[in-house]
Amino acid sequence: MMKFFNTLTRQKEEFEPAKPDKVGLYCCGPTVYNYAHIGNLRTYVFEDFLRRALEFNGYIVNHVMNITDVGHLTSDADEGEDKMKKGAEREKKTVWEIAEYYTQAFLEDMDRLNLLKPTAKPKATDHVEEMIDQIKQLEENGFTYIGENGNVYYDTSKFEHYKELGQLEKQESEAVARVEVDPNKKNPHDFVLWFVESKHGDQEMQWDSPWGRGFPGWHIECSAMSSRYLGDQFDIHCGGIDHIPVHHTNEIAQAEGASGKHPWVKYWMHGNFLVMKDKEKMAKSGENFLTIATLIQKGYDPMDYRYFCLQSHYRKELAFDWDGVDAARTGFRRLREKVMALGDTEGEIDQGYIDKFMDAISDDLNMPQALAMAWELMDDVSIKDADKLSTIKKMDTVLGLKLDEPIEFELPPQITQWILERNEARDNKDWAKADEIRDKIQESGKWIVKDGAGGTEVVPK
Repeated sequence: MMKFFNTLTRQKEEFEPAKPDKVGLYCCGPTVYNYAHIGNLRTYVFEDFLRRALEFNGYIVNHVMNITDVGHLTSDADEGEDKMKKGAEREKKTVWEIAEYYTQAFLEDMDRLNLLKPTAKPKATDHVEEMIDQIKQLEENGFTYIGENGNVYYDTSKFEHYKELGQLEKQESEAVARVEVDPNKKNPHDFVLWFVESKHGDQEMQWDSPWGRGFPGWHIECSAMSSRYLGDQFDIHCGGIDHIPVHHTNEIAQAEGASGKHPWVKYWMHGNFLVMKDKEKMAKSGENFLTIATLIQKGYDPMDYRYFCLQSHYRKELAFDWDGVDAARTGFRRLREKVMALGDTEGEIDQGYIDKFMDAISDDLNMPQALAMAWELMDDVSIKDADKLSTIKKMDTVLGLKLDEPIEFELPPQITQWILERNEARDNKDWAKADEIRDKIQESGKWIVKDGAGGTEVVPK
């Protein structure tokens, strides 16, 4: 029996999906106005472990992840800058071009981290009709009002379960502060369902609606699209802990207000932050904006980061520093080398280890303990190599580390350029320059230079 910590009840519960062998899983996807930083990606790695653990336990998972390509402001509330418009102005492109470019960049990051592809990846801009339909249903059910600015608002005072997920009684002072930002609200927690008027001026992305030409609020997309692909009620909804007090709370209000069914989602699971060692939250600005490309440029394989995430429970803050990533890199390579040394002949799966592994992943997704089981298996001299190989490959269907595959890595562009220059220097018998370039490559401590018949070869240290 799997057990998960349910944010809604603030306790660990036995997992009982609505259908015995199937799971409906919704994960809040990226807002595609910039690259995802590794703090964002930690959440998607956690969700990948969850899906793999569910499938390991025999469930068929219908995994839906949205692409937010319209309407998300820099604040979870109805304030701040429009992220998509901000990205377009930054790069002097259209909002549509920004959305397409960063959607593809995110999908590439998913591949680099070996994240399973969702069953469906609906884009917000393709589902505005569903959002309008849900707002119309909310209007019919008495949950909306029109502000003096013409915008459509959700009246949270009409929804009795509004404060449950976020335990919002503890945050009333913050909510009151938001009223001053938008005087059109009747209640502190009310939020926009449809913008007819925006303080950001003309928006490129606009649609006709019963309330006037405009664009949807951010929150409506997730409740509308999840209901479209998973139904009026489903099993698990995931995201980062920053989504609890506003975005996910508003999703519940919208979905249940429209359908009249409670609960909309039975289990809510939230991943904690990746923070810098000084406890500062990672953000898309300043020195803390680290991407998968940043790791590659510094000589790391994206899978080093996946291993790094494995070492901490998803509900705990994970402190990031380069020493920690170095240690993860070393541990990951040692584990993979042990697996590669087993050969390619498979034997019997050791059920004792698999049972302990399953206990770990089924106990609120205890991936650090699951990783420890993998190491214990590899260090157990009483088990034959062929049996170890079969067992570790079974474990790796959840770990997702590709342990039985040769290490693949991407060279940073600067390293590639130095390799070309060094090969040219060697062709010209300029040995001094060749040595100088070799030293520059190796100075970072991340790379080893080897000379072969085909020229300079650079591999991770």
